[in-house]
Amino acid sequence: MTTLEHNPATTDVRRPGDGPGPGPGSDRGHGLAYWAVVDCWNITRRTLTHYQRQPAAIVWQLGFPILSLLLYGYVFGSAMKVPGGGDYREFLMPGMFAMTMAMGFMNTAVAVVTDASKGVVDRFRSMPMAPSAFASGRGAADLVVAAAELTILAVTALLIGWRADGGLLGALGAFGLLLLLRFSLIWVGVWLGMLVPTPEAAGGLYAVAFPLTMISSTFVSPSLMPDWLGFVAAWNPISSTATATRELFGNPVAGGGTWVEEHALLMAVVWPLVITLVFLPLAVRRFQRLSR
Repeated sequence: MTTLEHNPATTDVRRPGDGPGPGPGSDRGHGLAYWAVVDCWNITRRTLTHYQRQPAAIVWQLGFPILSLLLYGYVFGSAMKVPGGGDYREFLMPGMFAMTMAMGFMNTAVAVVTDASKGVVDRFRSMPMAPSAFASGRGAADLVVAAAELTILAVTALLIGWRADGGLLGALGAFGLLLLLRFSLIWVGVWLGMLVPTPEAAGGLYAVAFPLTMISSTFVSPSLMPDWLGFVAAWNPISSTATATRELFGNPVAGGGTWVEEHALLMAVVWPLVITLVFLPLAVRRFQRLSR
């Protein structure tokens, strides 16, 4: 069987609804950008359809953060102290939001490597599809799922007594930063998913991802850690998002004296942009080089 390699810049591709050729009223008149958006939407719709048919997948993804919330909030909450004062549960919740958004990239990696192991990715590559569509479509779908997860987690937090005292605009800004973090880490997940050989190997990456989320300001202030570990935790991108969202939600911040903690709002935007600029091109390039 001959595999069809598609170069959008040189190949004449007919799609359903195309006319006999370029010209007024022809779909081909939309150009490459139009088809890149259409292909992205097709991948997004495919991914969301899987979640629609298997809603237990989202419930499973939410199980760990909700369990952690109840464990740390109620079992250990009375023993935890927030530097500078304040209720620990109010301090904990923004950190839990940030951790949930950060850990989500592992779900992306597992889903991508599962598609690759079943030959789905190779089939996409054989189709006349924009090279960026697989990564961008996966990213758009995962962002929708992340918004649903964040909504469910926020409702759970409200039910156990958490409140956002920073006003409506502050809360919207905080949720925007959380989704920005998730958006940037999606590309890390897509790239890793196309690097590891099997879904089992992708699952093993949790052993690396979990410490990265723990060595942050998710559960405690970096100022309470040993100096070297507190430095690492303060410069963790998850810490910047957690601290910034605490400020916007009007919850206890307990920030330290380091530059990155004092400029958490700025770094909560800078870190995701840097991660996206690095890993989005890597993910697209990796997709293009598969099976070569």
